[in-house]
Amino acid sequence: MLGKAKPTPTSTVETQTAKIGTIIGPGAVFEGNITAPEAIRIDGKITGNCSCQGNLILGTEGQIKGNIKAQNVILSGKVVGDVAASGKLELLSTGKLSGNITARSLVIDEDAFFDGRCAMVTNHTTTLEIEDEPTEEKEEAKTPGAPDPEKY
Repeated sequence: MLGKAKPTPTSTVETQTAKIGTIIGPGAVFEGNITAPEAIRIDGKITGNCSCQGNLILGTEGQIKGNIKAQNVILSGKVVGDVAASGKLELLSTGKLSGNITARSLVIDEDAFFDGRCAMVTNHTTTLEIEDEPTEEKEEAKTPGAPDPEKY
């Protein structure tokens, strides 16, 4: 119809794919560390650390054996190593991660695999404290005529 705006993508993966600067395609094998100033999409295999200032997207056939450091990370493939995301980490249903996570925000879909520890970070230091409920002095049930032990 005329005048209708084009629908915006609802999936995070669809939103991020429009801004990719580096692609490692299916079947490609890369050995060594990779660093990029923009977003990276990996559908092949990497043995080494991956670092980018933008987003890192790992496709369903993608595999990384090494540590990942990026602004936002979307994992659909397999990772053996630690992941540090200054923003959001999404582990989709086909994703498998064996390593530790450091992220500000974390989303793990049903059927995803995660084996490791997770540390949530924020811009400011916040400590989680649980407040105790105020305790009320309970009056002891006294039987009429019984001596009061506090008097003695």
